[in-house]
Amino acid sequence: MIKNVWKLPLRISNSTKNNGFPVTKYWIHSQPNFTKNNFNIKRGNFSHVEEEHLYFFRKLLGESRIITDLSDLEKYNVDWNKHLRGASTIVLKPKTTEEVSKILSYCNNNRLAVCPQGGNTGVVGGATPVFDEIIVSTELMNKVINLDEKSGVLTCEAGCILQNMDEFLQQKNLIFPLDLGAKGSCHIGGNVSTNAGGLRLLKYGNLHGNVLGLEVVQANGTVLDLLSTLKKDNTGYHLKHLFIGSEGTLGLVTKVAIQCRLRPKSTHVAFLGLQNFNQVLKTFYKAKQDMDEILTAFEVIDTPSMELANEKLGLGSPIGDYPFYVLIETTGSNEKHDEEKLDGFLQTCLNKNFILNGTVTGEVSKYKAIWEVREKLPQGYIKDGFVFMYDMSFPLENYYKLVEDLREHMGSLSHRVFGFGHLGDGNIHIQISVKEFNQDVANHIEPYIFELTKKYNGSISAEHGMGFLKAKYLNLMKSQESINLMKNIKQMLDPNGILNPYKVLF
Repeated sequence: MIKNVWKLPLRISNSTKNNGFPVTKYWIHSQPNFTKNNFNIKRGNFSHVEEEHLYFFRKLLGESRIITDLSDLEKYNVDWNKHLRGASTIVLKPKTTEEVSKILSYCNNNRLAVCPQGGNTGVVGGATPVFDEIIVSTELMNKVINLDEKSGVLTCEAGCILQNMDEFLQQKNLIFPLDLGAKGSCHIGGNVSTNAGGLRLLKYGNLHGNVLGLEVVQANGTVLDLLSTLKKDNTGYHLKHLFIGSEGTLGLVTKVAIQCRLRPKSTHVAFLGLQNFNQVLKTFYKAKQDMDEILTAFEVIDTPSMELANEKLGLGSPIGDYPFYVLIETTGSNEKHDEEKLDGFLQTCLNKNFILNGTVTGEVSKYKAIWEVREKLPQGYIKDGFVFMYDMSFPLENYYKLVEDLREHMGSLSHRVFGFGHLGDGNIHIQISVKEFNQDVANHIEPYIFELTKKYNGSISAEHGMGFLKAKYLNLMKSQESINLMKNIKQMLDPNGILNPYKVLF
């Protein structure tokens, strides 16, 4: 067995911290300045919340499902990495689609801007207010509506937390087709609204392929019942796809029907050390050739990312220090078959000198500990000064070029430029750490990083969306004709522009 030839023994972290993004535990900076003060942006022609509006919302929801206290509002006004801060004076917590419909209808009639919000784990400001928009939180809309165990179709409310749904499905021998580092706090509705990709897109695909149906409330309060649970339904336009990835700018998702898969009987994880990125690519191509039917994830981590995990989180490499690391997961239905496939692949990679060292395990506690190194990397950001975060996708031959170019471009202006991500689908997360936010440094990074992304035939947003922070760069990626069509759709569905203003379409 290949397990006996590794140079170094498996060393596993004993950390038992939660897998979700932190909400307050790692917030070590002071509160950020208001977004409206930091960015040159004009408030839209919306009404301000007055006492008459509060009276309507109290009558509809009751006092207990409305937040107006300033200290309680901060949780909803500030994004998870404390880069942005809205000035909303009210959070509404509906429990039903009917309540959402009445809220949006009233807001539309009174020109009150709305910021839909799920778990608030986004990193581009898509779920955080910019000015004083009314925050409509889905956190109380968290019920499972139905599970068809034979077909594997789950129907649930938008406020269901991803990890809770996966644990529920585990009892039925099923698995949710999405897995994120933020699974402990992100909401299904938010996942759909950003078309989240996650760790296992290589096997299960994106949400456009897994979401069968949606229930969506339009800006005027009209409820769209697109909640089909059929795998094939070609009756007219596929309207649900308008709302998947639209970041709450076209409608507020209230229910989701999603195709879930059988939970694998066999899971193995390998963690490998490699000399350079060319060897990483060779290893990936070989993995596709040898194990395509069982390959679930292929993640890459560079040295600075691993140093961050070690310094800020106490999570180190289980195999020693190498220029690059690869985490491979395989899942299947036959333990012996899958193990033999993985072992054969690893032996070939060793013989061809694609990899220098590694460890592999099929034990649940051990492979979870290995995954922890990769999943918790974002938790280290907040301990590393101010971090400019970017989410890109590239053709594989250009996958790591931008990281190398940025290191040269930044020079002494930053203390860490690092990249890691989902090599299996071409998605890399690039971070630039500086001591503290500085507008001159920000101007040095942007739009340079986005222009270079375009040069390398990449996308400036692979899975996080455009939100507020990237909206003004949409014209780098899309033609004016495409943007005009997007604006026309927005105008048709939300003529008063109340839904998540200042996002996606700047």
